[in-house]
Formats: sequence, C-alpha cells, structure tokens
Amino acid sequence: MVTEDEVLEALRSVIDPEAGIDIVDLGLVERVAIDTDAIRIGLIMTTPACPQGDHLSEQARRAVEGCAPGAAVTVELLDEPFWTPERMSDTARQLLGWG
Repeated sequence: MVTEDEVLEALRSVIDPEAGIDIVDLGLVERVAIDTDAIRIGLIMTTPACPQGDHLSEQARRAVEGCAPGAAVTVELLDEPFWTPERMSDTARQLLGWG
C-alpha cells in the first residue's frame, strides 16, 4: 500500500502553471486519505474561481495513479479552507522572492 509521503511526492510533479511551483509547496493539498483500495485527495485553489482547478485536479489524479497502480484515485476541489500565503513552504516563498 502507498504511503501519504509517497502520494505527496507524486503530487510534487504537478506544477501550477501560473506560479511555476508544485501544488504541495504552494500549499494547495489540504488532505490525503488512503484506504486499502482508494486514495482521496482534497485540493484548494489560490482563489475560489481559479481557472486552473480542473487542470490541476486531473494532473493530480494522474500523478497519484502513477504511484499507486490499481487504486481508485479521486480528487476533490474544496471550497474551504481558503488559501493564504502562509500555506506555502519556505521553498515556495524563496522561489517567489517572498523569503
């Protein structure tokens, strides 16, 4: 069975096209739930009307399917919590020149 760390590592391959930073470091991954045959991921966007939501969801699903063959992977776009810059990793802050 895949671990949460392995799922997060797979999600690091999903790059937000506007920021050029992966969705984990941007703080867009709100939750990862792993069962014996399913993985559920909750993502938030930087803004409620983010036009990249469907694209990022699909990319996240594909990335996780790649590390967990045979698992049913679902990605849900969450309405809350709201994203804030505090959710970003130190790496993301540095890449954006905020550190």
